[in-house]
Amino acid sequence: MRRLAAIALFCAACRSAAPPPVPDAEQYLPPDVEAMSLLGKPLPAPELPAEERKKREDELAKAQHAYDLKPDSADAALAAGDRLADLGRYREAIAVFSEAIRRHPDDPRLYRDRGHRYINVRLFREALNDLQSAELLEHAKPDANEEQQIHYLTGLANYLAGDFEKSLAAFQRSLALSKTPDRLVATSDWTWMTLRRLGRSKEAEQVLEPISIDINVADSVAHHQLLLMYEGEIAPEELQRQSANTTEGVTILYGIGNWYYVNGQTEKAVPVWKKILDGNQSFNFGYVAAEAEMARLDKTRRSR
Repeated sequence: MRRLAAIALFCAACRSAAPPPVPDAEQYLPPDVEAMSLLGKPLPAPELPAEERKKREDELAKAQHAYDLKPDSADAALAAGDRLADLGRYREAIAVFSEAIRRHPDDPRLYRDRGHRYINVRLFREALNDLQSAELLEHAKPDANEEQQIHYLTGLANYLAGDFEKSLAAFQRSLALSKTPDRLVATSDWTWMTLRRLGRSKEAEQVLEPISIDINVADSVAHHQLLLMYEGEIAPEELQRQSANTTEGVTILYGIGNWYYVNGQTEKAVPVWKKILDGNQSFNFGYVAAEAEMARLDKTRRSR
């Protein structure tokens, strides 16, 4: 009852509160820049092959048309915002979610998706605020799949911000709800990396126990390969030939760099992370993570 009362108060506050101010970091960006990197580099929307761009633009047109017909539909807003994000138009996607949140302040999916896009544009504090709201609202009508995604994104936001203790707590909650092979391997990978960052090697090894080469994954092949590398089934040198211009390649390269780093080989980790930053996947989670690593290393060097 106390939880429900808290949620009711939260939703009432959402309805009566003024729209949140635009974050300072967003107020001064030129229109062709989606975000500032953690290293101070302006990041435009990613380039897409002409055929893929046309496909995504057509999907956006359909989603936008449906949203225009039903502007009060949270489902239509989610679809329109997600299609904008598919084209790298993250700031517009955030604006769509923000407007939908004003109309539907008790829908956790809107906070979850806006939080996701805040991560893409390096606004981790705003992402965590949204994901906390999504988690609170989700308790009113629990759905294991929704909760898993919320905890996963919360773990990522904390990881990228360098708060590994909070990241681990979120990833462990997500891992307990990861029932499909794809979600299991993706969450296990980030959980393993976070545990190793905290120096908890034995617990990291336990995360690998359910992982085998026979797991049938469809979308999380890169995470599966990394887990097999951690187990010693694949050598890092075998995977390091990945391209830095694909989502899968960046995911694998970040994991390899992290593997070198947690094993005390920073001199091998840095070139791998720099390879990622020379690529074109600037809104991929692995790219943002590599950026965060280099920013932390630069800060450490300057403080010496």
